[in-house]
Amino acid sequence: MSTICRRALFIDGANLYATTKTLGFDVDFKRLLRSYNHNGRLIRAFYYTAMIEDQEYSSIRPLVDWLDYNGYRVVTKPTKEFIDSSGRRKVKGNMDIELAIDALELAPHIDEMILFSGDGDFRSLVEAMQRRGVRVLVVSTIQTQPPMIADELRRQADEFIDITQLIPLIGREHSERPERAVRVAPEGDDRPETIKGRSLVERRYGIRNPVDNDDNGRGA
Repeated sequence: MSTICRRALFIDGANLYATTKTLGFDVDFKRLLRSYNHNGRLIRAFYYTAMIEDQEYSSIRPLVDWLDYNGYRVVTKPTKEFIDSSGRRKVKGNMDIELAIDALELAPHIDEMILFSGDGDFRSLVEAMQRRGVRVLVVSTIQTQPPMIADELRRQADEFIDITQLIPLIGREHSERPERAVRVAPEGDDRPETIKGRSLVERRYGIRNPVDNDDNGRGA
């Protein structure tokens, strides 16, 4: 009798965004979740991102809200501002520790870890997971100059998957239908503007904002 592979996704949000932006495509997170539920059991899907708390509106907030309602466990923390040696204002929001702790805690319960990141700081984590009997797949790309994945992380992984190979599976499908005019929500209506009857969030990420679904605000 075959054993079902138990796996978990760990998505470094900032790194994935930088990678897909450089490659020029958007991730459909609904398709991403579905693809890793095939031929195995997806135990958890984590998404890590830092957020600027004092902003009146954050462009990533609609995505984070949708992920939180639709099968992802979102881990966030506020960014920290500092002044570098040149007197320039910098914003820092590293999520490495949070991701590493979750992965190590989950290690006894999974057979496979899929890490969406090219950050070389994760090499030690990958090695630690392997010592615990977990097979680690790292998803990033070498199709950019310079490559988005650190060489040491690529070498440590049990398998490296170039994200360009996954575009047919997880990329957002572009509609060929002509676009209708943008509908601007009336004053006092906090719903997102829509195009073709869908929210801008859904159009960009292949998802539906929870406010567009049932009355309790939860996504489908």
